[in-house]
Amino acid sequence: MESYYAIETERLQYRKLTKDDIPLWSTFFENNDRIKFLGVDVTKKPNSLAKEWIEMQFDRYEDNGLGHLAIILKETKELIGLGGIIPRDFKENKEFEIAYSLFPKYWGKGYATEHAIAMKNFGFKNIDTERFISIIDVDNFDSEKVARKNKMEILFKTEHLGMNVNVFGVYKI
Repeated sequence: MESYYAIETERLQYRKLTKDDIPLWSTFFENNDRIKFLGVDVTKKPNSLAKEWIEMQFDRYEDNGLGHLAIILKETKELIGLGGIIPRDFKENKEFEIAYSLFPKYWGKGYATEHAIAMKNFGFKNIDTERFISIIDVDNFDSEKVARKNKMEILFKTEHLGMNVNVFGVYKI
């Protein structure tokens, strides 16, 4: 199996998160109107949210070798967001979600789509599953566009983390 932590695309590379990423990731939660799409407690302070988010990934790395990774822009070596494959027990099924969150200044540049396609391609080569999903708030139209560019279609609507969501999926061909 190729290394999950060494995935690269034309413009992006990945690495495991570290505690050193918490201060920068806390800025993601400041003045960002899209955090409502993440199902987090928006009353918590940004540093607390970042710490919880990143520490959750450490548990995922240990449990199954997956989770959010740092998404790095190759050209500048900047951390532009977090994303990866998230194993989920969802609606009584074992699912693998393709997920991401980018800093606002990197929206609209195709990075989310490039990331999502890379995760799908890696996943179908290396993970024993017939499909990948993306769980997207019904009002998150930009992420819906990314899912569709990743050949995903709406499978069903449901509630998740207190949000009304569309669950998109793509099947192995």
